[in-house]
Amino acid sequence: MFFTHPGLVFLCLIGCSLANEPVYSWNGPGEPSQPYPSTDNICLTDANACSCCLMQKQMMAMESYFNLSLNEMHRQLEKAQTALNYVRSSRSAFSVALTDTRRCLTSSRDDTVVKYQTIFINLGDRYNASTGTFTVARSGVYVLALTVYSDAGAPGALLAACVRLRKNGQVIAALREYNMQDQEDSATTVLAIQMRTGDKVDVILPSGCYLCDDDSHFNTFSGFLLYATD
Repeated sequence: MFFTHPGLVFLCLIGCSLANEPVYSWNGPGEPSQPYPSTDNICLTDANACSCCLMQKQMMAMESYFNLSLNEMHRQLEKAQTALNYVRSSRSAFSVALTDTRRCLTSSRDDTVVKYQTIFINLGDRYNASTGTFTVARSGVYVLALTVYSDAGAPGALLAACVRLRKNGQVIAALREYNMQDQEDSATTVLAIQMRTGDKVDVILPSGCYLCDDDSHFNTFSGFLLYATD
């Protein structure tokens, strides 16, 4: 359904009224006026054509408005899609465990990087199982969680479950459990930390410490981007 502006209706009525009256030309003193033989204004000869012309102009104006609106919607959609693709490409989360089989790690003299081999999730492929390092893809606040477990092997034996969490080679947290009261024990830490693109996080097994694991996955290391800051 189309709605006509009152001003357009008024103009159409004027044109239609003129179409019903002959138009004369004045040839000078003493000469009779004669009607024009033809005119370029179709509204003066066809009242129906006048209404059609006004309606067509209104339709063209509406079409132009809708085209502009549609183009603007397309631009906003492309902008939103670009932002969404950026968020998807910068998603970052990982969760890994030490091993799937019965295994114990120890470091006799030098600190050793713990290389977690069982990967539950590695969104963004930022955790490298070959080096045991997680590399930050996007600056922001990250949540890191670390759990260690060790089995002394026999009652009364020294239990030393201990690791250090590092960022860019600097220790930011440590877990340590020395206990001779039972054969096994564990410890956990969770922290939120500001990191920048390119920062590297790993876990160090100090000298004299032990980690034992199997398919129950007692030793885990996880992290994810809580929110971005750039």
